[in-house]
Amino acid sequence: MFLVDSHCHLDLLDLAPDHGDLNRIIERAQQNGVHYLLNVCVSLSEFPVILQTAEKYSFVGTSVGLHPNEQGDEVNEETLIKLAQHKKVVAIGETGLDYFRSTGDLEWQRERFRMHIRAAKKLKKPLIVHTRDAKEDTIRLMLEEGAAQAGGVMHCFTEDWTVAKQALDMNFYISFSGIITFKSAVTIQEVARQVPLDRILIETDSPYLAPVPHRGKPNEPSYVRYTAEYIANLRNLPLEAFAEQTTTNFFQLFSGAVRPHV
Repeated sequence: MFLVDSHCHLDLLDLAPDHGDLNRIIERAQQNGVHYLLNVCVSLSEFPVILQTAEKYSFVGTSVGLHPNEQGDEVNEETLIKLAQHKKVVAIGETGLDYFRSTGDLEWQRERFRMHIRAAKKLKKPLIVHTRDAKEDTIRLMLEEGAAQAGGVMHCFTEDWTVAKQALDMNFYISFSGIITFKSAVTIQEVARQVPLDRILIETDSPYLAPVPHRGKPNEPSYVRYTAEYIANLRNLPLEAFAEQTTTNFFQLFSGAVRPHV
């Protein structure tokens, strides 16, 4: 079986339980059928470390971008485009809007999001979009900036079918995290039943949002299997078939990523 963790943060994992050895986490992922990881950038100051990890492992890709909550670490479009030239950078982001953690005039957040969309269009690389308590503005800016020309993924999707449909209509994929395994996630579960099978991705967003049965504990890439199993069951599909479809979807969207032979 071949699974992809389409969104994780290896640089943010607590390696103390593994004696500082990232290889142990990688090995657990592979033992659970997870054979490719997209290690997503949220801070440009951390990009060199993230890139170093991607260069070390042939089955780890990366992105470049600024999370909407990151401040004091600004970037212009030219710098973003320059950094994204590296062959291991397969996406732009994560970017987007987050009104949950931010207050005051958030025009800076919206302008940063626009900049990422423009860079992705020029680079012809997909966007990784984060949205929280900002669905209307997120969709509006994507439409205004022509995000459909770049395509991408709505990562860690937590909205309803209306938002999912709007994103799908702009050539975006929908990615589900361990949240979908929570009993309270009824709306997200319904979306997962409706999204076309060829537009679904799965992720951990580790070290956050561990799925049941590890909810409340640190998350890691190996746990993406629980999300895959849950959605496969929701859709009455064999796990192996769902795993292969989501893996095919990933490499279709992130065409710069090289699928390893397993």
